[in-house]
Amino acid sequence: MTSTPTKGASRASHATRGEQDEEFRPGPDGLLLDVADLHVEFHTRDGVAHAINGVNLQLHEGETLALLGESGSGKSVTAQAIMGILDMPPAKIPRGRISYCGRDLLAMPEKQRRHIRGPHISMIFQDALSSLNPVFPVGWQIAEMFRVHRGMNRSDAYDEAVRLMEQVRIPAARERVKAFPHQFSGGMRQRIMIAMSIALDPAVLIADEPTTALDVTVQAQIMNLLQELQAERSMGLILITHDLGVVADVADRIAVMYAGRIMETAPVLDLYRQPAHAYTRGLIDSIPRLDQKGQELYAIGGLPPNLMNIPAGCEFNPRCRFAQDVCRRERPQLEEVAPGRLTACHFWREVMAEAETTGASGSDEGGVR
Repeated sequence: MTSTPTKGASRASHATRGEQDEEFRPGPDGLLLDVADLHVEFHTRDGVAHAINGVNLQLHEGETLALLGESGSGKSVTAQAIMGILDMPPAKIPRGRISYCGRDLLAMPEKQRRHIRGPHISMIFQDALSSLNPVFPVGWQIAEMFRVHRGMNRSDAYDEAVRLMEQVRIPAARERVKAFPHQFSGGMRQRIMIAMSIALDPAVLIADEPTTALDVTVQAQIMNLLQELQAERSMGLILITHDLGVVADVADRIAVMYAGRIMETAPVLDLYRQPAHAYTRGLIDSIPRLDQKGQELYAIGGLPPNLMNIPAGCEFNPRCRFAQDVCRRERPQLEEVAPGRLTACHFWREVMAEAETTGASGSDEGGVR
């Protein structure tokens, strides 16, 4: 196993960020990313799918924000909209704002937006094997970042690729820099993806299901690596996942998504201790527990809505055991329920009161047993 990166390598990395455009500097409060009222639609032959419906979120320097929710809740589409990699058409952003260091990314021409991707905002994709090009060595793919964005010659770019492979702890990096993706294990391929994503020292890193299809031991190694890199570089990290166990260990704040909306956002410990939305409560109750060995696992009843036909009122009302007539008529807006906590639920008081009485994982109603 190679050694951890040296202080000299760390200083060089931070110097690289200092060379980036002066116009992209976080505000006095460290705010890097501000997404406001973001809407994304997909226009298909069958109709319009409303994938994102008014998402609001913020990310600060050194902060880890977890986007949590079932498949199809809009997590990855939100990330792709931030990165500017949506296929348009069929995708369309009818309204909203994505600000990076005070500059609206959606108002930028594509040529300028390309200079943001990589040096400023970068992304780790779900499936490393399909994201890496199978016909080029991994070192060539990492070095390409430096050739294109930094104008390095091939030799210097390869040296940087080796340095990054060592930094993400790939054994014998100099010997393996010319190996192809299929010659690496799943965990090692994911490390290659991480190396590519941090190559240009971005201020914002989006990790979209970075531990998908990896065994538990390798998952822990990857998450520990991301935490170390984030602390070393003061990056803002958006972690997209449906694994509540991973979130509990690494996140500072959680934003829970459902049907393209933020349903609740809160500091991680507050949310686990006392959720303020019925959907969040259902997700937490779905976590397998050692003290329930031999019992049937809890599951939220029903299915997520068809995004071409989202129900009136609260999107979660057909699956919610707290739902009443007002939930089917009026769509709740995010409101502050405590300092730093927002929820979009008409009956958040009842949800929080039940959590306080029974514990955050004490429900056995309203789901499938």
